[in-house]
Amino acid sequence: MSVERDRLVELRREFHRHPEPGWREFWTTAKIVSEVERIGVDELHVGRDALADERLAVPDKDELEVWMDRAREAGADPDVLDELSGGWTGAVAVVHQGDGPTVGVRVDIDGLPREESTDDRHEPAREGFRSETGAMHACGHDAHATIGLGVLESVKESDFSGTFKLFFQPAEEIIGGGKPMADSGHLDDVDYLFAIHIGLDYPTGEIIGGIDDFLAVTQFYTTFEGHPGHAGARPEEGRNAVQAMATAVGNLYGIERHSEGESRVNAGRVGGGTATNIIPEEAFIHGEVRGETTDIRDYTFRRAEQVFEGAAISHDCSADVTIEGEAPSAESDEELVESIHDAARAHPDVERATRRGSIGGSEDATFLMQRVQQHGGLATYACIGTDHPGGHHTSTFDVDEDSLTLGVDVLTEAIVEASKTRP
Repeated sequence: MSVERDRLVELRREFHRHPEPGWREFWTTAKIVSEVERIGVDELHVGRDALADERLAVPDKDELEVWMDRAREAGADPDVLDELSGGWTGAVAVVHQGDGPTVGVRVDIDGLPREESTDDRHEPAREGFRSETGAMHACGHDAHATIGLGVLESVKESDFSGTFKLFFQPAEEIIGGGKPMADSGHLDDVDYLFAIHIGLDYPTGEIIGGIDDFLAVTQFYTTFEGHPGHAGARPEEGRNAVQAMATAVGNLYGIERHSEGESRVNAGRVGGGTATNIIPEEAFIHGEVRGETTDIRDYTFRRAEQVFEGAAISHDCSADVTIEGEAPSAESDEELVESIHDAARAHPDVERATRRGSIGGSEDATFLMQRVQQHGGLATYACIGTDHPGGHHTSTFDVDEDSLTLGVDVLTEAIVEASKTRP
């Protein structure tokens, strides 16, 4: 039994109005807790109880307080907010419904730190549900959270037999939340895991059973330290950190490619210095490396570290590298790809059921997928196609709300069928 479309649309628009970046999903988590409690579950793990202790890319205390205050002003439950203090966002909902396997669904819940379009041609602006926070759900995570809640309600009303777990993962966009959720212990008994994404340039009416070609990724922040000097009077006393940074940027793009697959490197944000007449003593590179496999990613990152060290030495500076986020590659298991494909083919509103597709990007759901697979379970990363007028991460990104019901229906059917299969 599917949840009513109007309810899904209403819920998705509420999430869309309140996007929050990674580890700042305070209002979002509180709203999820409220909806989960309305539906009714046997276990609900929130914040620290849903995550392992070690997290990456957590904002500083002042930044977290700004977003906590916004959530409080927007009406979030203060008792839930207390549980989320320190940026411990996210949740895991559990339903026990008879004998059978443990089936999980993973959805991500964070937004992006960018302004949303105010153009009247942009439906959220025209219809009054544009972001109110200064951030934006520019990748469909508002739809993901909504579909997850719809699936939870539908599974409860179905003849599913077994244990159902719904993972509301924080901090995907900064590649920070997947690993602590995977390491939390909540994945260790999962037999079948469905991770989902909406869009990815697939149209409304198309369902993809398994997305392949994930690029493993490491995001880094490298600081270079030198010594200041007066650029006119005593330039020889300075050790120029910006020169070291600039040398490193050029050499990063010269890292040799790997014979076993694709690699990527990007110096996405750089900076340094204080004034035109001071030899700059500090500089930074905020960037990333990717690889078709985790091994290729690791090779590229090792070479990047050598580049940083060499550039620093050549300009008598030092370099310090901090990993801000990372995710491995992963593969979808054919059995679950087929279960999504079969459910999609049977749905009257699905126009095209596709077994496998490509992403060409990175996703930290791969941590959860690998965790399940390492414990003998199966996992897939499925896609619910949606027409979107702007590309992912753009100011005009939006979703076709007809995709919400399709996602709930197909996932629920695949989950119910999976519950009939003993691992």
